[in-house]
Amino acid sequence: MLGGGFQYASAFAGSLGAAKRNRPVVISTWNHGIPANAAAWEILKKKGTALDAVEAGVRVPEADPEVRTVGYGGYPDREGHVTLDACIMDKDSNCGAVAFLEHIKHPISVARKVMEDTPHVMLVGEGALQFALEKGFKKENLLTPQSEKDWKNWLKESKYKPVINIENHDTIGMLALDANGDLAGACTTSGAAYKMHGRVGDSPIIGAGLFVDNEVGAATATGLGEAVIRMVGSHLVVELMRQGNSPEQACKLAVERIIAKHKDVKDLQVGFIALNKNGEYGGYCIHKGFNYAVQDKSGVKLLDGKSKF
Repeated sequence: MLGGGFQYASAFAGSLGAAKRNRPVVISTWNHGIPANAAAWEILKKKGTALDAVEAGVRVPEADPEVRTVGYGGYPDREGHVTLDACIMDKDSNCGAVAFLEHIKHPISVARKVMEDTPHVMLVGEGALQFALEKGFKKENLLTPQSEKDWKNWLKESKYKPVINIENHDTIGMLALDANGDLAGACTTSGAAYKMHGRVGDSPIIGAGLFVDNEVGAATATGLGEAVIRMVGSHLVVELMRQGNSPEQACKLAVERIIAKHKDVKDLQVGFIALNKNGEYGGYCIHKGFNYAVQDKSGVKLLDGKSKF
């Protein structure tokens, strides 16, 4: 078994060596990935690290109140609390995450501090907030007037039925390959609108919402987090790339596995994006409507993810 795995890895490395590399490159989920990618690109084009790039990139939607599903201005849970989840992972498999974090505008930067300044991978809730404040982050009210108004309107009926590509439009996941050929990824969200207080999705969970293997590639997910967690989705995509699949094909196979495990996917949306060591990228989702942003030396693109339905 060990020998077989080594042969797989060797074959994959050989295929990478034979191909023309596209780097640097940054990709991210949804159209709010375009301004996020632009911030990441400022670092990548100066031969900065992928890790610095993905952190800087996702901080853009975290701070934008018009992006209602990430950070400041995000939809609250059913009790009116804006609770944030985020994770980050570098080329050496170091990773950090926060979950159920309130009052901090940039959870991705707290996640990086968890990775770099603690022996842990994840801090949650009050402990994550305490850590953030100790590190100098500012405590803020993240519930904007518009989000508070929408929440109060929701309370009139209190129905919870996520609408695909709207309620599931709940993340920014970003992957980058820098000029040195190293990968990193970040994922951050305010989660599903009007979720139960304390709910955590896939976004801060290494292997589910994000996974990076610097030998192979990286992947990140969007959509209904519970479905992604059950399949350890982003790790699955990376392992499928390790077996020789292209980024798009790996995303497609992971989506098909999720579909196979659910009796009814009419109201279920999950999408993946992936990036390999060559700078090749792709995305795939259950239902049409998912898109992802790309920036490399050829320019800026917003691509529609291919879909099963």
